[in-house]
Amino acid sequence: MVRFGRLGAVLALAATLAGCGGGDGGQIVANNGGTGTGTSGGSIDGCSLRARQNWVAAQLNEWYLFPETLPASLDPGPYSSVSDYIDALTAVARSKRKDRYFTYITSIKEEEAFNATGADAGFGFRLTSDSSQTKLMIAESFEGGAALAAGIDRGTEIQGIGTSTSNIRSIQDIVRADPNNGISNALGPDTVGTARALRVADTAGNVRTVTLTKAQFNLQPVSPNYGTQVITENGQRYGYINLRTFIDAADPQLRAAFSTFKQQGINQVIVDFRYNGGGRLSIADLFNNLLGGDRQTSDVMGYTAFRASKASNNTTTFFAPQPESIVPARLAFIGTGGTASASELVLNRTLPYLGARSGLIGANTYGKPVGQIGLDKSECDDRLRVIALAVQNANRQGDYYNGLASTVPASCRAGDDLTRRMGDPQEASTRAALDFLQGKSCTPISASSASAQSVEAGPRKLVQPLAPSPAQREVPGYF
Repeated sequence: MVRFGRLGAVLALAATLAGCGGGDGGQIVANNGGTGTGTSGGSIDGCSLRARQNWVAAQLNEWYLFPETLPASLDPGPYSSVSDYIDALTAVARSKRKDRYFTYITSIKEEEAFNATGADAGFGFRLTSDSSQTKLMIAESFEGGAALAAGIDRGTEIQGIGTSTSNIRSIQDIVRADPNNGISNALGPDTVGTARALRVADTAGNVRTVTLTKAQFNLQPVSPNYGTQVITENGQRYGYINLRTFIDAADPQLRAAFSTFKQQGINQVIVDFRYNGGGRLSIADLFNNLLGGDRQTSDVMGYTAFRASKASNNTTTFFAPQPESIVPARLAFIGTGGTASASELVLNRTLPYLGARSGLIGANTYGKPVGQIGLDKSECDDRLRVIALAVQNANRQGDYYNGLASTVPASCRAGDDLTRRMGDPQEASTRAALDFLQGKSCTPISASSASAQSVEAGPRKLVQPLAPSPAQREVPGYF
């Protein structure tokens, strides 16, 4: 399975900001379980650390998109985990901004459960922090989660966290004690039944203490509350679609949204990807097809290219308009430094056909024009997500490692207003997107304004643990 989604970040709260990784185009899942080969030349059976490390090294040597950056040999002995060994193997590519923790090891079972339905255990909110890490805010809460049920939603500030109401510590104290992973540790493990007491303040400044318990729920890729909207201004109707993540469950939701747009004759759409870290390439293909009602099946959507030794896997993707597809006149993509991978790909693939009628609104994106394939060592529940392919649009544009701001011909700078719901015509980025669709002037986004070093949303950053779960890899800031 080829992925084109978020990164498996190994960054901490200052660096709690992951970049991005995943996507799913072809079925290139390799089942490479079994025996590994030790550095001494002898075989090591089963799922020992050394066997898993050697297996990882063999897969990178065969598939890695940047083979010239791999060390000729690297003894796994000094590394206490598979993840640490992967980070060492990919260090040169990372220094060149080619692989910013996009290659990682994860659980087959957990990833497939999340990709199928969005299933995960959590409080059900997405967190963002200011640059000092002292102001922890809710960027959004998810339907079915404990947070939203307790009235905690976008714009709420978390002022303190404790295991009970008697030991709540301030966010400042938590970060001071552990600037790397303090917030994530304070919120506890991703297990059903984990409870935490939170001191929260709503947008009006009212402070209360609430206890939340992590529970299993299915994250909706498109919010049923605000994910699809029709906005009417001055007699003109505009579509608004907010996609949280590219997972299989998004397929029917996207089709339903565009069916509504088509029925209402909408040809100008705001695509809100501001926190979208990516996911399956098949869902990205669907999204572009839904935006390609005037495309022919002979029109190129994009290209994928593997390393020279794997060039037989290279593909050309053509448009396949769907019954729900619209013919867009103008598109406004809301993005931030948290917008990566599959979400960047969708925007990039509109440029050859819409040019300056397709604009980036908000801030510069993360910069991930590459995708992973999944290589499985099934007996160990190991799935190696390895960067193996580069992506380009029909004009062969694809090297946007520093974000899309330097690639798009049209952009408008805007903030992320946590005091208003996403999709509210008065929310800063939504307002700027509407203005762009209406042809109004704006200040362009600087290519260096959100240098894809982290998952940023303007001056704030999405919080990411050191060891993210599959859900957290695909949904930056999720807890």
